[in-house]
Amino acid sequence: MGEWDVLGRLLDKVQSHSTVIGKVWLTVLFVFRILVLRTGADKVWNDEQSDFVCNTQQPGCENVCYDFAFPISHVRFWVLQIIAVATPKLLYLGHVLHVIHIEKKVKERMKNHAALDDKASLFFRRAYKLPKYTKNNGKISIRGRLLRSYVLHLIAKIILEVLFIVGQYFLYGFTLQTSYVCKRSPCPHKVDCFLSRPTEKSVIIWFMLVAAIVSLILSLVELFYLFVKAVKECMARRQDYTVTPVTPPLSERKAFKRRDEMIQNCVNLELELQGRKLGVNGIVGGVSDAINNVSSGNNMGEVHI
Repeated sequence: MGEWDVLGRLLDKVQSHSTVIGKVWLTVLFVFRILVLRTGADKVWNDEQSDFVCNTQQPGCENVCYDFAFPISHVRFWVLQIIAVATPKLLYLGHVLHVIHIEKKVKERMKNHAALDDKASLFFRRAYKLPKYTKNNGKISIRGRLLRSYVLHLIAKIILEVLFIVGQYFLYGFTLQTSYVCKRSPCPHKVDCFLSRPTEKSVIIWFMLVAAIVSLILSLVELFYLFVKAVKECMARRQDYTVTPVTPPLSERKAFKRRDEMIQNCVNLELELQGRKLGVNGIVGGVSDAINNVSSGNNMGEVHI
């Protein structure tokens, strides 16, 4: 089945542009769905129609009863399911490649205009948007348009997974019976038809069902993870753009007030000591002048007692 190799190579490119949970989802898709489908399910169902035996010799009755029991083959149903679920991922890959191509063009234009003078270079920098999706190491930053595209492809995967699980239940259930009773034209009466290896096929059905449910849970967890990440980034941007108020907080105002009082007390103590040396009579006018000079911001060395 060479078509699986082509799909595998395409999905391998998506892996480098996905989140950690998205990489786990791809691993589940490759190992537990595609690989099991190629190695086990295809061989188990290779005799599904040839060994579907009915107790009648009426021509065409077995074909009609088989179509009634299995409107679509399980293997073909799972192939269709995997291709449908992988399609949103491939569409997201196309969007990523488109964004990378546009950013490469922008970088080339900026390099070509880098040799111009400063005014022209400034004009071109404002005219072209700077690349914001490609990191310096070459990886993709999932944000902006890519984030919206990633979320949309996750929602599409979740819807498709649910539709295929429900569709499988309504088509033929999750287990196989050992015999089916059929009464359709051209069968002459009620006909009993028997399957080959129904238990083994039921085990494969349940295994593929569990793999589909695990993929669905991983997609839901990844969607929740992106939502929480976007909320955190939004809150961080709001904190970065918050303007510091002009009026300091009450605690800072109290600290400033205590510091001013300490400075004033030190100045008063120094003036009192100098006044005791020169005498009480000479200090009266000097203290008032000194206090006025200190309050007006003059230097202590200019105070004359």
